[in-house]
Amino acid sequence: MAKILIPTPLRQYADKKDSLEAPGSTVGEVLAAATAQHPDLRKQIYTEEGKLRSFVNVYLNDEDIRYLDKDKTAVGANDTLSIVPSIAGGWAGERA
Repeated sequence: MAKILIPTPLRQYADKKDSLEAPGSTVGEVLAAATAQHPDLRKQIYTEEGKLRSFVNVYLNDEDIRYLDKDKTAVGANDTLSIVPSIAGGWAGERA
């Protein structure tokens, strides 16, 4: 089974675990299996239409799946998926 690394902001939706293991031969299958067990996590990373939210990046090992075959990217038993939510914002004040 592939390993999925859960970032700190999403752990509350995955029983406070820092990683999960899920079966599947593609990124989409692995994420579907993991989110079937953790429906609250699904709501955080997928839209109601079932697409990955625009601010959620997924990496297979160290490769961004957007530059591979997206959710159809093949996954092996020893592979690691990383869910990386984009972080925006910052300080918009004046500099001293």
